[in-house]
Amino acid sequence: MRESKSDKDTRVKKIVNRLRLDYPVLKPALDYSDALQCLVATILSAQCTDARVNMVTPALFRRYSSVEDFAEADQETLEEMIRSTGFFRSKAKSIKSCCNTIVRKHSGRVPDTMEELVALEGVGRKTANCVLGNAYGKPAVMVDTHVIRLTWRMGMTSHKDPDKIEIDIKSLFPEDMWMVVSNVLILHGRTVCKARKPGCSDCSVRDHCIRRDVK
Repeated sequence: MRESKSDKDTRVKKIVNRLRLDYPVLKPALDYSDALQCLVATILSAQCTDARVNMVTPALFRRYSSVEDFAEADQETLEEMIRSTGFFRSKAKSIKSCCNTIVRKHSGRVPDTMEELVALEGVGRKTANCVLGNAYGKPAVMVDTHVIRLTWRMGMTSHKDPDKIEIDIKSLFPEDMWMVVSNVLILHGRTVCKARKPGCSDCSVRDHCIRRDVK
């Protein structure tokens, strides 16, 4: 039977409210202390685990403490420091390029609008939303691989395209809930609703979940 919009709204809100109880502390998975570090760490996290990024960034942020430091960094040295995160050449190029732009166009301050952030090299909507939501406390929806997987499985969206998922989440929840929804889904995706083996028997929201693609 096709689910009505009203029933869907009620069901997905029950999921999020329960997950908020399961994950009362919504600490970002990446370690950073300001918008610049958040931006760099998020760029490094592409196709890399947050745990690995957190192993790399302490030494990286000690060596490069400002936008100017990253902009002027020696390419090979930067590449070597981030090598273990994968795709290190393109990531180093993106970090240097976007920091150069921040110095030239934004007086050395990481911009705080979607339009300005996505104009930076290596910065897509996911990275921009992470900076806006986590570093600047603005309403934002972070759509990473966990959010893509869980919103589909749980029937919050009929899409697998990140931009369309972002729109769907925004239509289901008020602005002040966007980061909460993102963070609880990410945490649940890491701990219970995993990609290869979802822990449905241990899931607190299984009674409200459509469980698409789960065998």
